[in-house]
Amino acid sequence: MKGILLVNLGTPDSTSVADVRRYLREFLMDKRVIDINPVGRWALVNLIIAPFRAPKSAHEYSKLFDDRGSPLKYYGYDVRDMLQKRLGEKYKVALGMRYQNPSIHSALEELKHCESIHVISLFPQYASATTGSVHDKVMEIVKGWQIIPTMTFTSKFFEEELYLQTIENNARRKMEEDTYDHVVFSYHGIPERQIYKGSVGGHCKIGACCAAYGPKNQYCYRAQCFQNSRLLADRLGLSKEQYTVCFQSRLGKTPWIQPYAEDVIADLAKKGVKKVLVFSPAFVSDCLETTVEVGETFAEDFIHQGGEKWTLVPSLNAEETWVGCLEQLAKRG
Repeated sequence: MKGILLVNLGTPDSTSVADVRRYLREFLMDKRVIDINPVGRWALVNLIIAPFRAPKSAHEYSKLFDDRGSPLKYYGYDVRDMLQKRLGEKYKVALGMRYQNPSIHSALEELKHCESIHVISLFPQYASATTGSVHDKVMEIVKGWQIIPTMTFTSKFFEEELYLQTIENNARRKMEEDTYDHVVFSYHGIPERQIYKGSVGGHCKIGACCAAYGPKNQYCYRAQCFQNSRLLADRLGLSKEQYTVCFQSRLGKTPWIQPYAEDVIADLAKKGVKKVLVFSPAFVSDCLETTVEVGETFAEDFIHQGGEKWTLVPSLNAEETWVGCLEQLAKRG
């Protein structure tokens, strides 16, 4: 039997301040997420971020959770079950979260006696803080096993046809309902220093180098995001003038990759743009960063500055075409 491990970022177990604080501590103590001196990271997370940010974040999560709990978690279970049905009895599919529950450890225990394990991190674009961290954690766990089966990994999939097709299908449903003046592709941001750390031969300058995508920047997160946007724009028939790429969710005062989402929102409103269709291609499930940050907070900011409509294209969630993409990745691995 072949094992398939699906891994997403994770979510608090509930919207209580204690559970949110626990989640933030585990997430932000990851050395690949906040890649600074360990002592400085511990102080920043445990003395500043977790104590003071948890109550506000808990309030935000309360807007997201519904009768089934966290969408990121229950869509994960839905996709796991749908993929298992597609793959059949020759495969065993398990779901794990990098932080909190269900843990990667518990998911790997389900797959421990498989002849091989293929790890699919549910992040379309590779970044050290996401996919890299998942691979790191998986290997940390399996290195203690007496028998380590054949291990394979999917590092990125933003160029996959069925991934792109699912986003396009979701977008066209929104475009049939209304017309839009402009399109925005919003991705989660990362610190600039993480781009430079992964630069091949000093290629990355965090600027015009992302206008082309090739062997030297194929694992540059910013370059992947711009390429992802170009691929989607081509499918939707958008010219370069009709869409903008931006990055959200900054943390701290150090430089993060740009353009920043808040600056793009202000610029669009200043130019008189009234109706915006916005995508979150870095996320496969509805979550705090999509539903609340992009769908609500950014919408409020845009309308406050003179815009009229800010419409978020839903994430892939449990769309059949998206599960078809995972089926192809699983069989390829």
